[in-house]
Amino acid sequence: MTRKPRIAITTGDPAGIGPEIARIAAEAPAVTAICDPVIYGPTTPEELAPFTRGRVSAEAGRAAYDAILKAVNDAIDRQVDGIATAPINKAAFAAAGLPWKGHTDLLAHLTGARRGVMMFHSAALRVILATVHIPLTDVPAAITQPLIEDLVDLAARELPRFGVAAPRIGVAGLNPHAGEHGLIGREDDAVLEPAVAACAARGINVRGPFPADTIFVRAARGEFDVVIACYHDQGLIPVKLAAFGKAVNVTLGLPIIRTSVDHGTAFDIAGTGAADPSSMIEAVRLAAKLAHG
Repeated sequence: MTRKPRIAITTGDPAGIGPEIARIAAEAPAVTAICDPVIYGPTTPEELAPFTRGRVSAEAGRAAYDAILKAVNDAIDRQVDGIATAPINKAAFAAAGLPWKGHTDLLAHLTGARRGVMMFHSAALRVILATVHIPLTDVPAAITQPLIEDLVDLAARELPRFGVAAPRIGVAGLNPHAGEHGLIGREDDAVLEPAVAACAARGINVRGPFPADTIFVRAARGEFDVVIACYHDQGLIPVKLAAFGKAVNVTLGLPIIRTSVDHGTAFDIAGTGAADPSSMIEAVRLAAKLAHG
């Protein structure tokens, strides 16, 4: 690509901090130096007037959805080269009658992808989530051998786009101590270990399952290029501890480029000027770099 890529920035829920961090990111020299940002959604005082800051509403949920829909359609039509999204509010989506729990499942639906996979990318740590917005009680049944194999295959295929030519993949155990050979749960031995073995037999550099209380330390010290975590908080607690404000949420498995921030709508500080745009800036920059190929 000889021209600068055009990156769509969606403003997220208009009652949160999304519009302000989107506007700041679009004007940041670190962004404009490498891409042409295009904002989708309300940002001006007049455009934001219908929405009450810090309040969940169906109108805000619908506005966030409409911006995402237009940006995705433009990405599919090659009018933009990638999308960086500000945060949405799940309750606002529900109030608007929208069935999706977040960007990841919505984007998979809009693009016709078989599955959207959430990866958090930072200089300190990369983490792929096997499950995302489901109750903790539903996680063990959702962790299957085909799922883990798919995610390992996806990581091996996608990480070279992020400058990792030969990815070293670690898999976190589901249970404490990775099940302690069946003493603390059977899933690690019965599901995760065979999945890792099957992928390794296909030539992928993957190991595990390892206890979750140590694998992220090992990855942060350079032993693994990415860790596959079994559930939302298992993976996001270490990422946010190591790189909050610097991490970028990337959706793998889509036919378009999509990045996002590592935080939520922050209704409590919306409109106060206290919002930190760092993650939004990093998200736009990563989308631009991925668009360059």
